[in-house]
Amino acid sequence: MPHTTSPPSEKTQNTSILAALHSDIIHAHILKRLDAATLASAASVSSLMHRLCTQEDLWRQICTATWPSLRDPIARRVVSTIPGGHRSIYSDAFPSLHHFSLHSARPPPPPPEELISAVDIYYEGRPVFSRVKRIETQKDWFLSSPLWVDALEPNEMIPTTLKFTRKEEKWLKQLEESLSVSWIMVDPTGKRAANVSSRRAVLARRNWLTREVEVLYAAEMARERVQCVVKITCGGKVGGEVHVREVNLVMEDTEGRQLSGKEGVAILQRGMECGVRKRVDAVREKERFQKFTCLMKESRERKFRWEKARDLLSTLFALLACLFFCFLAGF
Repeated sequence: MPHTTSPPSEKTQNTSILAALHSDIIHAHILKRLDAATLASAASVSSLMHRLCTQEDLWRQICTATWPSLRDPIARRVVSTIPGGHRSIYSDAFPSLHHFSLHSARPPPPPPEELISAVDIYYEGRPVFSRVKRIETQKDWFLSSPLWVDALEPNEMIPTTLKFTRKEEKWLKQLEESLSVSWIMVDPTGKRAANVSSRRAVLARRNWLTREVEVLYAAEMARERVQCVVKITCGGKVGGEVHVREVNLVMEDTEGRQLSGKEGVAILQRGMECGVRKRVDAVREKERFQKFTCLMKESRERKFRWEKARDLLSTLFALLACLFFCFLAGF
């Protein structure tokens, strides 16, 4: 019986065609046009494609197009010290950190000397603001104070093309849908990073006291225990353009307590190391935020009831003590 050979598979044929092309042609005319997901998939085709698809300039192009803040000299210098460079940063920062477990057999690492904060704000998908800041994490005031990071300088404002209108509900929804944020925290010591902001807003509202507009973004850090909240505060007048006045980051737990710098850094380090990066749709993000908000409200109500009961018991005890002493005095 004559020996027959099976025809080469489509994957083998495609690999042979790619191998016949010069690597410079593949790099310049094919790989540079791919997005991150396709580039990562192409790297698994063959050893040649893996070598070509993991080149630093390709991932630098993707990262800086996604997050313009990474073009900053501070960010570039830090990324250059991380094994895998921009490819590792992309893997850590996309998608956003979803959650992780606070329970771990390994002791937490010592806090780094600094964290690098890389913030990008987008309006209708286009970047309108980028800022990189160093955060000194070993200062006593930082470790003991509530974690609070400002992206803007005092009196700095970011303009938008959105107009204030009298139909508040409509333009609040438009602001919620148009304004998006990325906030990447990088640990230069641990060589890891994480995106701690939901890309889409979870809530747009007016502050009940100042009447300023607040747009909130939230990422779950520890499952149903801690969340990271980015708040954008907007100002303006009816008929004029909306402008961003404040951009800040805090970390809070279900007790409604704002975590200290020391606690926040430890949670960030744990999240960078073992957190789940997961793309979650906007509806589920809002549902998770509403659930967390309800947990905080229930916790505050329990605390209020306990304090009220404690005050009542204290008052009764004081009254009984007063009656007892009056009785002893013969009144």
